Amino acid sequence: MILYSLYERRLQRELKGRRRPKHVAIMCDGNRRWARENGFTDVSHGHRVGAKKIVEVVDWCDEQDIESVTVYLLSTENLRRSAEELDLLMRIIGDVSDELAAAKGRFRLHVMGRLDLIPDELRERMRHAEARTTDHTGVHVNIAVGYGGRQEIVDGVQKLVDELASKGVPSEEMSAHITDDAIGDHLYTSGQPDPDLVIRTSGEQRLSGFLLWQSAYSEIWFTDTYWPAFRRLDFLRALRDFSVRERRFGK
Repeated sequence: MILYSLYERRLQRELKGRRRPKHVAIMCDGNRRWARENGFTDVSHGHRVGAKKIVEVVDWCDEQDIESVTVYLLSTENLRRSAEELDLLMRIIGDVSDELAAAKGRFRLHVMGRLDLIPDELRERMRHAEARTTDHTGVHVNIAVGYGGRQEIVDGVQKLVDELASKGVPSEEMSAHITDDAIGDHLYTSGQPDPDLVIRTSGEQRLSGFLLWQSAYSEIWFTDTYWPAFRRLDFLRALRDFSVRERRFGK
């Protein structure tokens, strides 16, 4: 623990005056594997520990003056899991939303994804948590639930086309209005900066459809650490690595 504390303080010193990401996106992966490898026969324990970690990490982002955080909690593919595991996940996601909303004035929630795919009770619970934070001025926290990157782009384009049609734009003229900026304005993260840094835990090195449009020029940081075991030290290492990268934005 002493060596851990010393290394953490060293990382904090190294980060002083360095560039910080404005928006961090996190793929919270490895809950079930962490539970199994730590001897828990019930993988739900991994989900519970992982849920506590989410609030903790958002606190770390607040400490580092990071403006926006997007947390990937449940993909559309995850909805194929067993009814028992899904029921637990839904309750945990609701608890996380309530806890983030309860941090008075600190976090502003935005729920994103295909909310029509999740149970009515959870959808209403998350919407209520989101509404409670409307006037909050702290970190903007996007909670991705029932989320799929391809579906987000499809939804965004359809929404844009519907809007153009409602304004009376002729079909033969619509293509000229479908631009990068126009599509971006109709995605789930409309009005927010694209993520500067994407973090994925658990050793997997792919985006799995997460923020496909928005992460085109993001810096990606992978770690073998499972999400429940993700430490403040790991987070600071990700920020340090980001601070020394040369961002070229495709140039």
